[in-house]
Amino acid sequence: MLGPAHLTLVQWLSPAFPTGAFAYSHGLERVIAQGTVRDAASLEAWLRNILRFGAGWQDAVILCHALEPGADAVALDALARALQVSAERCREGAEQGAALARTVAGITGREIAPRMLPVALGIAAAPLGLPKADVARLYLQAFAGNLCTIATRHVPLGQTEGQRVLARLLPEIDELGARAALAGLDDLGGCALAGDLAALQHEVMEVRIFRT
Repeated sequence: MLGPAHLTLVQWLSPAFPTGAFAYSHGLERVIAQGTVRDAASLEAWLRNILRFGAGWQDAVILCHALEPGADAVALDALARALQVSAERCREGAEQGAALARTVAGITGREIAPRMLPVALGIAAAPLGLPKADVARLYLQAFAGNLCTIATRHVPLGQTEGQRVLARLLPEIDELGARAALAGLDDLGGCALAGDLAALQHEVMEVRIFRT
C-alpha cells in the first residue's frame, strides 16, 4: 500500500528532482551516433543488457546494502567507485549522488554526505523504512526512464514507442529489484561490454550533447 514514504522516494527519483540526470546518457549518445541503437528494438536490447549485466544490477545491489542499518557508507562508496569503467562514468554517479544528498539535506535538515548515487540514495532513504526491493525497483525504473527519454529525443523515437520500451522492461525491473534485495556483495559483477566500451568511446567524441 502506498504511503508518504513511497511518495517521498518517488519525488526524489522524479525528473523534477535536481540531480541533473537529464545531462547524462550513460554512453547511450555514443551508440545512437554509431547506429547501434536506432529503433525501439535495439534500444530495448541495449537497456536490458545495462540493467541486467551492467550498472543497473550493480547499483541496485549497492543501494540495497546502503539501506541496511549501520551500513558502511564509506566502504560502499569506495566499492561503487571501483566498479566504474571510466572517469566520466564515475563522475556521473558522484555528481548525481552529491546533488541528491545536498537536496535531500536541504529538505529534511539531515546531514547527508556526498556519495556515489546508489549509496547516497540508500543512506537518505533508510529512515523511510521501505522494503529494499521497492527502493531498488523505483531506482531502476527511474534510471531506465531517463535513458528512454534521451532515446526518444535523439534516436529519435516517438514518445509512444519510447514508453512501450519502458513498459516491456518493467517486469524485469521488478525481478531485478527483488533479486538485488537478497544479494550479497559477492553477487556483484557485470558483463555489459558494449555499454562499457560506449562509455569509454564517448569520452573522446568531438561533438556531443551529454556529459556521459
